[in-house]
Amino acid sequence: MQDVVENNILRFWLDKMQDHERGGFYGRMTGEGEICPEAEKGCILNARILWSFSAAYRVLHHPEYLAAATRAKDYILTHFIDPEYGGAYWSLDCDGNPLDTKKQFYAIGFVIYGLSEYARSTGDKEAFERAMDLYYCIEEHSLDTQFGGYIEAATRDWQPIADMRLSDFDANYPKSQNTHLHIIEPYTNLFRLMQERPELTTPEEKSKVEQSLRNLITIFTDRILNASTYHLDLFFEMDWTRGAGWLESYGHDIECSWLMHEAALVLGDQEVLRKVEPIVQKVAVASEKGLNADGSMTHEANLDTGHVDADRHWWVQAEAVVGFMNIYQHFDDEAALEKALRCWTYIKENLIDYELGEWYWSRDPERHINKKDDHAGFWKCPYHNSRMCLEIIERPFA
Repeated sequence: MQDVVENNILRFWLDKMQDHERGGFYGRMTGEGEICPEAEKGCILNARILWSFSAAYRVLHHPEYLAAATRAKDYILTHFIDPEYGGAYWSLDCDGNPLDTKKQFYAIGFVIYGLSEYARSTGDKEAFERAMDLYYCIEEHSLDTQFGGYIEAATRDWQPIADMRLSDFDANYPKSQNTHLHIIEPYTNLFRLMQERPELTTPEEKSKVEQSLRNLITIFTDRILNASTYHLDLFFEMDWTRGAGWLESYGHDIECSWLMHEAALVLGDQEVLRKVEPIVQKVAVASEKGLNADGSMTHEANLDTGHVDADRHWWVQAEAVVGFMNIYQHFDDEAALEKALRCWTYIKENLIDYELGEWYWSRDPERHINKKDDHAGFWKCPYHNSRMCLEIIERPFA
């Protein structure tokens, strides 16, 4: 794992994706390995780069990882943060000027994730304060005080927006499992930072983030979880009526199982843990519907239409390894260990690009490589795979 994260993933981003002409990092490399210097620069990509190098520095202590993390932090704070209305732009042009100025709360969550990890790694006060600014943006402009949970998006000046979709592949609903997953993730990291570095925060700030984290855990257990299947429903109306049909996302199921568990563990409330831990195990079991004979995990399925996206996406496999290792670590489940190891073998044999670096986007069930989608880009970032490696390196399995 350490060899892969250092020499395959992070080395790729250091050597091939730094934009030394315009600053920051390039916005895209095609699936064929061609850099696109004129490509737009996405908030999600840059925030995930910030998280990855910050976490790598915290765990592995290499100065070049700190330099890359600082490069990402400075670029985000200079170019992505909206100086007039707050929050973060969705994307910039290649020169760092605002391109799409909408406020997608999923993306703002990732900036919190990256900044809080940078502060965990360095004790940087500015990173913490900017993370808190973004936390207050989400709480003020996304939190639904009537039904609970968080809406998807707003205009630049926080007004209602007609198209709330995260991507062209998503349904247009005001709430989604995916956005809530990537708000609980940074809020967990923010609260953990407050515990580890109490000098950065105040009791009032810590209490607010703690309450937000408690509320999010309840949203997952009581709203997003489908109590009849233990899969997670994907899209919702404001009042939590399920929308977009009967969908199952096996990668999100297994990712959520360990992120929800992590949130409860960091919160440290034994009553919450007693409620969450049986659910965590059942969600992981439900995700096994997507497991394949070759050790990989299928992406998702639409049960209404019968359509199954059986491609083996890079991020799904990475989350499967962490999710099943989490079940093994905390619940002594030897079968879960075997599932993680078989998926890791699939990754090594099928997804790691040993020539160019990084991982392929996906392979189909016949193991044909997908080179139509990006090798690096708006959604193809060093996050799921680097986090998988760092999680396994850090966890005490002995």
